[in-house]
Amino acid sequence: MISFLDKAVLHFDRALQTLVPHAAQARRLSPANHVDEAELNQDERKHSSGLMRINHTGEVCAQALYAGQATTAKLATVRKEMEHAADEEIDHLVWCEQRLYELGSKPSIFNPLFYGASFVIGAGAGLISDKLSLGFVAATEDQVCIHLQQHMATLPSLDEKSKAILTQMHIDEAKHKAMALEAGGYEFPRPIMTIMTQVSKVMTTTTYRV
Repeated sequence: MISFLDKAVLHFDRALQTLVPHAAQARRLSPANHVDEAELNQDERKHSSGLMRINHTGEVCAQALYAGQATTAKLATVRKEMEHAADEEIDHLVWCEQRLYELGSKPSIFNPLFYGASFVIGAGAGLISDKLSLGFVAATEDQVCIHLQQHMATLPSLDEKSKAILTQMHIDEAKHKAMALEAGGYEFPRPIMTIMTQVSKVMTTTTYRV
């Protein structure tokens, strides 16, 4: 059985991989690797950077959320599902970070704050019940899919590299949402989803520029 200290060390290592640039390693190659770089003007590059920074921060939050939920999950099957989803989200994290640097930008300075808040939320949901925890995953992934669709629609038309990344991310996030619901996740009512949307807007506004 893994001790509390072992878990703490593992989660600290996960946090470092998430927050320290170039520390994490993707299991899959970026979908953008085989797409040619386009000539973007300054405004287009700035806009693409802002959108990819938002998505990178979203992946930081996802890592923390899944880590918190896995820590307090009551069923081993739920814990494994959370850990598997977190592994796939690492790919997204690395792809977005790589694209940010290609665009001459960098991750948000607020990522440590968002990581800490997301870990607490995830752990809290897991303490209440696995059903709520899984429901929170489904609701979060639903919000992420909406954002990804919006971002793909507003990316500069020539930025096919960023679009390739967001397209694969959307496929994976939709799969994570379905997994959470199939595992018995609670379907949040519309008022809660509306609140989550408003909170998400605050995050995106904050991270678009810094």
